Amino acid sequence: MSLADQVLAVNDDLPIRTDKPVHSGKVRSVYWLTPEDSARLIKEKGYDVPADAPLALMVISDRISAFDCIWQGVDGLNGVPGKGAALNAISSHWFKLFKEKGLADSHILDIPHPFVWIVQKARPVMIEAIARQYITGSMWRAYKDGEREFCGITLPEGLKKDQKLPEILITPSTKGVLTGLDGVPEADDVNVSRADIERHYQGFNFSKPADIDRYEVLLKEGFNVISDALTALDQIFVDTKFEFGYVHDAAGNEKLIYMDEVGTPDSSRIWDGAALRDGQIVEKSKEGFRQWLLNHFPDPDILLNKNRMPERFALARDNKLPTEVMMDISNTYVGIAEKIIGHQLVRSANPKQEIIEVLREQYGLID
Repeated sequence: MSLADQVLAVNDDLPIRTDKPVHSGKVRSVYWLTPEDSARLIKEKGYDVPADAPLALMVISDRISAFDCIWQGVDGLNGVPGKGAALNAISSHWFKLFKEKGLADSHILDIPHPFVWIVQKARPVMIEAIARQYITGSMWRAYKDGEREFCGITLPEGLKKDQKLPEILITPSTKGVLTGLDGVPEADDVNVSRADIERHYQGFNFSKPADIDRYEVLLKEGFNVISDALTALDQIFVDTKFEFGYVHDAAGNEKLIYMDEVGTPDSSRIWDGAALRDGQIVEKSKEGFRQWLLNHFPDPDILLNKNRMPERFALARDNKLPTEVMMDISNTYVGIAEKIIGHQLVRSANPKQEIIEVLREQYGLID
C-alpha cells in the first residue's frame, strides 16, 4: 500500500447514517447522528448524557492547513501521514488528564477509532480562549511596532522576542462574527477584553457572569497541567487556544466543559527545551511548517496579507509540496504525540476502511 493510501485526506464521504448535511472544517468533519441512533447509543453505551441528547461523530483527517489554506504534497500525498491520529491522541490524553485532576469534562464520550470521537452536542462559548506564556508570533510583532495593550492588559516596556512573560496572559478573541455587542467589532477572531465579555456575557453564550471566572480558572489550570507535563519531557508550552461549551449530564445538570481540541501542535506552540537553553527555537508544532512556508516562497507577504487571499489560495493550489516536507511535518506531529502519550502511536494502513468496519460492526452506524 502506498504512502498516499495511508492518509485520510477526504473525511466527509463516509457512509455514516445521518439525516443532516455533513459539516466539514479544515481538519475535522462532523456527522450528526439520527435521534434514533443517538438514543440507542446512549442506552447501549451508558453515556452520562440526557436520554435525548444529540450525538455526533467527529472524524479527523490528515489534511494540513496553514495561513487558512490546505496544502498538499506531490504524488497524491494529500495529507500528512499520522497527523490525524497524533492530534486525536494528544487531545484525548490532555482531556483525560484534566478530568483526573478534577478540572472539567470534555465533549468526548467515546473513541471508536484513533480518527473518530463520539461527542455530545455542546452550546459553545463564543470565545477563542488564548493563553500565552511567552511573547512571540503575532503578539511580538504588535509589541515591536509599539503596541502595549492586549485585550485590556498593558504589557511592560523592555520585553524581548521570545521572552517568558511574568505570568500567563489570557488574550481572548471572538469565535465567529458576533453582532449587536457594543464595543465588539463584528468580525471573526478579533481581540476582546474581559470587560467586553463581562458586559456582554450572554452575547458570548455564558450562562451567568460567574462562569467568566470559571472559564478563566479552567483555562489557566488546564494550561498549567499541560505545561507541567511538557516540562517533565523537556518541552516548553509556549501558547495555546482553548474552547469551552455547555452540556447537560444524565441528571440534567448544566456544566461548563472543554471542547474542540487542546494542547495539540495545531492549536499550540511547543518548543524544544534543550534547544531553547542553547539560544535556539526549535518548533514542535505547526509553527515550524508555517515558518518553512514563509521562507520557501519568494513573496511571503501573500501568506501574511489578508488582502491577498485569492493569490494565497492559488499559491496553495498550484504548489504541491515535496514528499520530504510532508514527512518532516509527520515526524514533528508523531514525535511530539509519542512523547506526550508515552507509547508508540497507533497507525492505520487504511484508515477509511478501518473506520467503516468499526462503526458498522461495533456501533451499528453504517448500513
